[in-house]
Order: sequence, then C-alpha cells, then structure tokens
Amino acid sequence: MVEAGVRMFSDDGKCVPTARLLRNALVYARAFDDVVIADHCEDASLAENGQMHEGFHSYSLGLRGQPAEAEEVIVARDVAIARMTGTRLHICHLSSARSVELVRRAKAEGIRVTAEVTPHHLVFTDDDLVTYDTDLKVNPPLRSPEDRDALRAGVADGTIDAIATDHAPHAVEEKEAEFDQSPPGTIGLETALAAVLTELVEPGVLTLVRALEALSTAPARILGASEHGGPIESGRPANLVVFDPGSEWVVEAPFTSKSRTPRSWVRRSVGGSSTRCSAARSP
Repeated sequence: MVEAGVRMFSDDGKCVPTARLLRNALVYARAFDDVVIADHCEDASLAENGQMHEGFHSYSLGLRGQPAEAEEVIVARDVAIARMTGTRLHICHLSSARSVELVRRAKAEGIRVTAEVTPHHLVFTDDDLVTYDTDLKVNPPLRSPEDRDALRAGVADGTIDAIATDHAPHAVEEKEAEFDQSPPGTIGLETALAAVLTELVEPGVLTLVRALEALSTAPARILGASEHGGPIESGRPANLVVFDPGSEWVVEAPFTSKSRTPRSWVRRSVGGSSTRCSAARSP
C-alpha cells in the first residue's frame, strides 16, 4: 500500500483497542518514510452507548452521556506510545479542552504528533442539542462551550494543525429516527469553508491566512499529498479554489452530497431569515 502511494493508515472511527496493538502499528510504520498512523481516540468502556456529551444537558434531556475523559485517556495513551516509538501519530477530530492541552504538551516535548478538529466542533456545543436535533448527533459528541473555545484557541496557536470535516452522510430516514436510534454523523464538505470564515475569521478568532492553512496546506502536509496545498508556481498542478469572502449564500437543497441540507445550519439564521445561514460564505 505504501508503494501504491498510501501515506496514512487509520482505524476509521474504531479506536485502536490496546496500547500493544498501537505500538506494533507505529513500530511497523517507522520502517517507511513519512507514514502516519491516525487514531480515533475513544475508550469504549467509557463511551459505550453514549448519545451526547456527558454533562448538564445529557442529564436534563435524559440521554446517556459520553464523558470527555473517554477521549482524553486515549489521547494520553497514544501520545505516550508515540513518544516511545518516535513514529508519526495523527489524532482525529479532537473534541475536548484537555485533549488540546495534551497535544500541546506533546508538541512541546518534540513528539511527532498532529491533530485535527471538525467545523461542527468549532461552531456548535451541547447547548444546541436541547431540541434533540439528530443532525448534531456526532462522534465524538459536541461538548461544552468551554471545550469549543479551547478547540478554537488550539487552531489559532497551531496546536491543532488542521480542520477536517469528518463528512458522514446518512439517509433521511436514519436521521429522522429517535435520537438514541439515529446514527452519529453529519455532512460538512459544502459548508466547511463557510463555517470557518463566518464563525472564526469574521469575529477575529483566526486570521484568514491561518484558516486557509488549516483547511488546505496543513492537511496536505500531514498526508504527504504533494499534488495538493503547494505553492503556486510553474510546473505544479493548479489545484485552486476561488471564493468571495464577502458574499452570502443560502444553505438549501440540493447539496452535491448524497445527504440533505442539515437543519442545524439552516437554523443559524441572520437578519430574521430562517433560511439564510450565518455560517455560510460563498466558496
């Protein structure tokens, strides 16, 4: 697979179950140049049957919670094994403030770790689940406003390298089930740039340059995708996106994605309009 050009190997949403298995994978990956192991950090024994972030809202809504510690104990484990092996480790979709701090400390030690966060974790919190909106049932779950603010700060200072959508479309009938029966996941490809520009760049949380780096050149660097995210120069592929950061657009069907427009984005309205999305700038 490496010879065919694969540079990242992931558990794809199922946490590497043991430290020994992760160590074996990292040691094996060390034999190849620039190969990175990516992990979905979630302790199954703590996260089992969790429907949302464990806290005030999970108790008030009567939904089983998933504590932030379910992520944090695995981030700590993974960082320790990455230190032991010296191999590149990428941590997928961080969601908690303490996870950000663990990555920050690891980088300060010189451990070869990178991390990402999703647009929905940068925008929404568990406060937004009070209406039982299944479009916002994701894994890892949306956490507290304090966690969201820490994630934003982590992107701003470079602790979190990249913004990645974790795009996960589902059929309408799946998402319209009862909250505990609905599968986790939301779509995000077509609103990612819009959300970041509106919710982070416009308020001054991120500079435009940092936002675009997190969405483009940083992911390409982590993946070793030389045909993406490089300088604009003669002889290189012109893989470009042109957008107007000052224009507004309405989030509405049809999306290019196989899934429908998420209700959650539509409800983030401005100017009294229920269809104009405040988290939408035209890509």
